[in-house]
Amino acid sequence: MLSNALLGAIKMKPPKKILVIITRRMGDVLLTAPLIRTLKSAWTHAELDVLVFENTRDVLAHHPDIRQVIALPSNLSSLAKLKWNLSLWNQYDLAVSALPSDRATFYAWLAGKTRVGLLEEKLNQNWKKHLLHGWVMFDNLNTHTVSMGLKLSSLLGLPPKYDIDVFWSKQDSDFIDKTLQGCQKMAVLHLYPKYAYKMWHAQAWIEVASWLHAQDIQVVLTGSSDPSEMGYIQALQSKFPASTLNLSGVLSFAQLACLIKKAAIYIGPDTVATHLSAAMGTPTVALFGPSNPVKWGPWPKGYHEDKSPWVMQSPIQRNANVVLLQGQGDCVPCFLEGCNRNLNSRSRCLDELSAQCVIDAIKEFL
Repeated sequence: MLSNALLGAIKMKPPKKILVIITRRMGDVLLTAPLIRTLKSAWTHAELDVLVFENTRDVLAHHPDIRQVIALPSNLSSLAKLKWNLSLWNQYDLAVSALPSDRATFYAWLAGKTRVGLLEEKLNQNWKKHLLHGWVMFDNLNTHTVSMGLKLSSLLGLPPKYDIDVFWSKQDSDFIDKTLQGCQKMAVLHLYPKYAYKMWHAQAWIEVASWLHAQDIQVVLTGSSDPSEMGYIQALQSKFPASTLNLSGVLSFAQLACLIKKAAIYIGPDTVATHLSAAMGTPTVALFGPSNPVKWGPWPKGYHEDKSPWVMQSPIQRNANVVLLQGQGDCVPCFLEGCNRNLNSRSRCLDELSAQCVIDAIKEFL
């Protein structure tokens, strides 16, 4: 809700400085891009900044709509943190919290003369109404993350822009071209989703990589520089075709985007790389198990509707450039952290998803 008087005041005097707060993971930051584009399209002369965690700042680093990406500092003394917080005080005409969290709402209150945000429908969250001038009730089940952010633009009376735009520099593009050395047809495989409950089983990856190699398609592996992730990928690579190119730990976010854009096919689990591939129009096979596809399914290139691109339960779904595969079973999706209910637990639905099912999806594109 937003009062008609306040909405009228915003229309009469558009904001000159806007802050969008998205202090969560990389995927959340990327899926806020449509909201950012909507705000900037409506108020073209406004200076728009984004507040994020340090380890997610590269996601929006090259975005032309953004003046600066501000990273929350870590490891500051209490006094230094207080001074940093106070430096944001009342600096923006409009602050938009794209999350219902306490932290995001606090920074909206701190930074904005006018504040809007998401609010959970819980009695213990009602205090946040005193920090915001307008809010949208947060739906964590049946509304896609992109649509949830765009509800804030609707609150402000702005027509939505649905595309997730990703940008990189010429230097990034030149680096990828040099790395690929003239490769004509490439499949990007993103093996590691950080948490075990989102992982596909190793033998299936080996079968898919071998099949791609037999089709004369170069297999390229991507991943972060996290030691456990790189170790997992290196161990699996030893069982892949000898020509497999391992770029885990090598690429920046912009370079990863450029690489995936050049791919003939991308295959990966529920990760930011899969969202990235879908957003850029690359043929994408997304492997989902316990995760809620209605909320977290990859947003296909060119999809311009308020409703989610995905239904809650269907073994095979296709929308534009994305095929979304869910594991079998009535329990899918369970929204839980694996069958043993912890981050290191495996998920039976993904362990039982066959390589042939994924190969059949790849054939649809190729």
